[in-house]
Amino acid sequence: MAVYAIIGGSGLAQLEGLRIQRTQVVETPYGEPSAELAIGEFGGHEVLFLPRHGSPHRLAPHQVNYRANLWALKQAGAEAVLAVNAVGGIHPAMGTGHLCVPHQLIDYTSGREHTYFADPLEPVVHIDFSEPYSEPLRQRLLAALAAEGHAHSAQGVYGCTQGPRLETAAEIARLERDGCDLVGMTGMPEAALARELGLAYACLALVVNPAAGKGTAVISMAQIEQALEAGMGKVRGVLARVLGTP
Repeated sequence: MAVYAIIGGSGLAQLEGLRIQRTQVVETPYGEPSAELAIGEFGGHEVLFLPRHGSPHRLAPHQVNYRANLWALKQAGAEAVLAVNAVGGIHPAMGTGHLCVPHQLIDYTSGREHTYFADPLEPVVHIDFSEPYSEPLRQRLLAALAAEGHAHSAQGVYGCTQGPRLETAAEIARLERDGCDLVGMTGMPEAALARELGLAYACLALVVNPAAGKGTAVISMAQIEQALEAGMGKVRGVLARVLGTP
């Protein structure tokens, strides 16, 4: 079985059930990762865990050092990455608490360090990013979701915005016209950097609020935190099943 890494998003700064055997500080050419790596057993399998926003949660989406994070995981031996993302729901099927395994994404971010090939002395490298997520890894997540009995979507288009503010209703309407089903702030450049490093990468997205203009009430952090607390138990169960499957 591949060596898995889990990148925890909002609501998953600590991986409950992870029996930590050691922690590791990884120095990278790109600065410091969000936190030290926790290495231990989860779901009966060794796993590397890294909280995307730090522990405690302290880094806004545009402040995350995505290059250092992915580099550190690769250097520590990871071969595949399961990324957990809290998102807003755009498509009617993507209600609060819904789980989705996206198959495509659109990048609306700006100003983020988004490639390892930025040095003018290095040759230009163009990765094939037609399918941004690993299909075998996506299928493992979908099989685990089905086995756990959770309502989920087998595909979806993830629109990644800059943050940290939430979007306007007009911006969400634009994303919907573009074909986005979900909106989040951390899906890129994480997915592209994983591809540049040759890491299999897939996303498990938990909907924590209706996107702007898609609900009847003002979006509040209290609502989002409640949805995170309710949904992360399901997320942990899915991840444990993926890791425990031969």
